[in-house]
Formats: sequence, structure tokens, C-alpha cells
Amino acid sequence: MTTREEKEQLRCECKARRDALSGEERSLMSSAITGLVLTLVRPYTTVMAYASKEPEVRTIDLLSSLIGQGKRLVLPIIQKEERTLRLSYVPSPSCLTPSTFGVPEPVLCEEPAEAGSIDIAIVPLIGFDRHGSRIGYGAGYYDRFFSEHPNIPSIGLGFSVQECNRIPTEPFDHRLDYIVTEREIIHVKVY
Repeated sequence: MTTREEKEQLRCECKARRDALSGEERSLMSSAITGLVLTLVRPYTTVMAYASKEPEVRTIDLLSSLIGQGKRLVLPIIQKEERTLRLSYVPSPSCLTPSTFGVPEPVLCEEPAEAGSIDIAIVPLIGFDRHGSRIGYGAGYYDRFFSEHPNIPSIGLGFSVQECNRIPTEPFDHRLDYIVTEREIIHVKVY
């Protein structure tokens, strides 16, 4: 089995485990994750995050809390044709509109942001392991972003049921610095 085939198999397994959680479980777990993330990002001023869609870790309360704490919030806008992310400051989650792949994006209130202004980035995932390896949706948007901006620390958000023993990696795969689940903050040690 190739690395890509292994990843696709793990992607399917992790999605199934995540999707088996009830809406109430996801809501409670997302609240716990939000609390842990807010502790983790306290020292940072400009935070890149993402607006979630079901059944991901819900980030709407996190986004509101970051803004409420005076953080500068940056969200990506997916550029499907170029397979890249365009960045925008977000003054309020209320300006988000479902866009590419149904992901809420600040397309109606776009205020361009530079990657160099970002202190830390919060990213979605479908699966993770304790070495910081991440399985995303498979299009490589975040891997490309971090290959161009490798010094931005990254936090992956996932439910504990999305953990894998080991995720096979390829040279272009970005390794996370932290993973936050409803149970813990995993600080990835780089060896």
C-alpha cells in the first residue's frame, strides 16, 4: 500500500469516528477545546484560525473569544484554482459567508492580511498522531501555506477520537507544533 493509499484509508477511518459523535458530544468537546486553545494562544497578538463547518471542531465561539480578547484574527480564503490560501483580517464572525467547499469565509468583508503578521495558526484536521503528523482533506492547502511560512507555529484542532497511532508522511507534509483535543494540549516534541 502506498503512503497516499494509507493516508486515504486513515482519512476515511478518522472521518467515520468523528462523524459517529453526536451533535451534543461535538458541542461539549468543542467548548473544552476552545478553553484550552485560549490558554495556549494567550501570549500571541495575531492569530490565524479557521471557521469550521459540520462536523468539525466548532470554532465560532473560539473566533468570537479571540476577537473579544483583542486579538487580531486572520482567516484564510480558499483559492481553489491556485490551490492556495488568501488571508483576511476578520472584525467579526458575523461577516462570514459559506464559500468554497461550504467553508465560512470573510469574502464579503475582506481586509487583506500578510502571513508575516501571523504569530500562530490554528488549522483543521481529520486525523493526527502524537508526532504532529496531520491528515487534512487531501488538497494540500495548509501544507503549501506552511512550506512558504515555516516559522509560524501551528495548532491542529481535533477530537480525541481522531487520533491515530501513526500517520505516514511525505516530505511536503507539515508537522504541527501542538494538537488540542477536548482532553489535552499535546505539545509535539521535535527530535
